[in-house]
Amino acid sequence: MSALTRTAATLRRTSMQAVPTILGIIVLCFFLLRLVPGDAADAIAGESGSATAESMAALRTQFGLDQSLPAQLWAYLGRLAQLDLGYSARFGMPVSTLIMARLPNTLLLMLVALGLALVLGILAGWVMAAFAGRWPDRLLQVLVLVFYSTPGFWIGLMAIVVFSVKLGWLPSSGNMTVGAPLGGFALLADRAQYLVLPALSLGSFFIAIYARLTRATMLEVQGQDYMRTAAAKGLHPVTVQLRHALRNALIPVTTVAGMHLGNLLGGAVVVETVYGWPGMGRLALEAVLGRDFNVLLGVLLLSSMVVIASNMLIDLLHAWLDPRIEAR
Repeated sequence: MSALTRTAATLRRTSMQAVPTILGIIVLCFFLLRLVPGDAADAIAGESGSATAESMAALRTQFGLDQSLPAQLWAYLGRLAQLDLGYSARFGMPVSTLIMARLPNTLLLMLVALGLALVLGILAGWVMAAFAGRWPDRLLQVLVLVFYSTPGFWIGLMAIVVFSVKLGWLPSSGNMTVGAPLGGFALLADRAQYLVLPALSLGSFFIAIYARLTRATMLEVQGQDYMRTAAAKGLHPVTVQLRHALRNALIPVTTVAGMHLGNLLGGAVVVETVYGWPGMGRLALEAVLGRDFNVLLGVLLLSSMVVIASNMLIDLLHAWLDPRIEAR
């Protein structure tokens, strides 16, 4: 089977699985959210300080909350079929506009955090496997254990104390310098310095996981027959490690990385709150506090689509890493 045929089969199979998955997520989350006490009318009334029964009824009628749950679900699915995510009662704007303003920031944070976790984790795991049982391996294992056992929000707070408060190297909140007339490379450098601490805090736990997984997989691979054959052919040890051992070790690492995208979205809620990062994590928290279920459903829908799309890319990456993997 050619590479193009494998790619098409993988995309077709994943797409067929994605539609019922997303629909199931929407229906399940819709009914689960309705179990939460209160609604958007209650939240608005609480923020205003007072409300009459008539005004509360008018708000529920305006937001469609006076209908039965099946009727609300049917109306939501009808709007969704027209690519309409509804209207935010708390923010007073369409949900799609609200999410699209925050989605790029969250995707940027997730991609940088995942990239750092993969690069640093795989590099650390490769060094640990290459020096197994010696002091570099033992030192990195202690560091990895610290990352694995320490909560991300605690690492974030300590990073703020050290690098922002004590050393003054990096900013502690936000995603860019407000009001600064920057452009080109200066703008990229400004955004990058705001991104370093949140990305490292979000990716620290996953650095530990990928390092340990890479070490274990490479140690297992090094005992295989094709590794001895490659060494017997006179290939340089670094070539053997990179082309044969590491490439095969990347398959389980990338599989786990695809499974962790949902965890990254969940961790983004905490990290974005700690660092004041204007992304979908903070938006979801604000939607929960304001009982703005349209916004929360929109965030869950977009998040599930991001995870599904990322898993499609992981499947394609597997087919490239190991051509023996075929769509079944």
